[in-house]
Amino acid sequence: MKKWQFWLGVLISVLFLWLALRGLHLGDFWGVVTQARYGWIVPGVAVYFVGVWVRAWRWHYLLGPIKKIPTSRMFPITTIGYMGNNIYPARAGEVLRAVILKRKEGVPVSASLATIIVERIFDGVVMLAFVFLNLPELAKLTGSSGFVGNIQDVAIYGTVAFLGALVVFLLAAMFPLVTVRVGDWFISRFVPVGWREKLNDMMHKFLAGLASLRSPFHVLMVFLTSVFIWLLETAKYWFVMHAFDFEVSFFALMLMNGIVNLATTIPSAPGHIGTFDAPGIAVLTAYGVQQAMAAAYTLVLHVALWLPITALGAWFLAREGIRWSDSLRSETE
Repeated sequence: MKKWQFWLGVLISVLFLWLALRGLHLGDFWGVVTQARYGWIVPGVAVYFVGVWVRAWRWHYLLGPIKKIPTSRMFPITTIGYMGNNIYPARAGEVLRAVILKRKEGVPVSASLATIIVERIFDGVVMLAFVFLNLPELAKLTGSSGFVGNIQDVAIYGTVAFLGALVVFLLAAMFPLVTVRVGDWFISRFVPVGWREKLNDMMHKFLAGLASLRSPFHVLMVFLTSVFIWLLETAKYWFVMHAFDFEVSFFALMLMNGIVNLATTIPSAPGHIGTFDAPGIAVLTAYGVQQAMAAAYTLVLHVALWLPITALGAWFLAREGIRWSDSLRSETE
C-alpha cells in the first residue's frame, strides 16, 4: 500500500473509470443489471474454466523439455497465478506460480518464468490478430468510439513490439550457444563481479525454459493452442451477452476481447479495474449498444471473469498450506 506503483495504478484505474462512466444514468444502469438473466453466466464460466485447463496444458507443453508434469498438477498452479494477477498489482501472479512450481516440482524459477513470458508473447500476438482481423470493421466505428478509435495505431505499435520479442526469443532458443556467448560478454563487462555467477546461472536456466521453441512444430502447437484459448474466452463473452437484451456478432466480441486485454497491460489497480471496463464499454457503444446496457454487460462480464477463478485460486493456495502473510521472496532464487 505504501509503494508509489500501487497508487499510480489506482490513479490510472480512476481515470479509466471516469472515462467509462461519464454521462451514465445510474437508474438506467441499475435497471439493466436487475433485469439480466444471470443463468447464462453458468455456461460462460464453464467454458472459461475449459480455457484455463487448456492454458495449463500449454504450460505443461512448454515445460516438457525441462520436466514432464501432468496437466492435472499444472491446473491448480495456473489458477493460483490467475488469483495472484487479480489481487496483486504488476501481474505478481506470474512470479507466484513460478515460485509454487519450484516448491512442488523443483523447476527453477528462471526456467519457468521463461515459459511464462513465452505464453504472454503468444497471447499478445493472438490478441493483436483478433484486432487486425477486425480492422476494416473497426475503421467504421472510430468516429464514435472515443479513445478506442486510436486502436489502429496501438495495434501497429503493439505488433512490432510483440513480434519483435517473439523473434528475439526464437533466435535465443534456436541458437543457445551464440546467446550464451553474447550474454557472457555483457555480464563480464557490465555486471559487478559479485553478481556474475548468479546472473550467469539464471541465464542458463532461462534458456533451458526456451527449449520448446527450438522445434517449428512446437511453436505452431503453442500458437494454435493460444488461438483456441482466446476463442474459448470470447465464447464466455458470447454466453454472458445472452444475459442482456442486445446482440453483436462473435467477431465484434473478438474485437472487444482483443482491445480490453491489450488495455489491461496498462498498469492499474489490482483486477484491471477501469482498464478492462472503459475500452469494453467504448467498443460496445461504438456498435450502437446503449451506454447503460454496455456498462452493465461489461461490469457483469468483468466480475464473472474475476470472481470464480480468484476464488478457486485462493482455495488451491490455501490447500498448499501457503498463508497470505508468507514471504516467498527467498524461493525465487
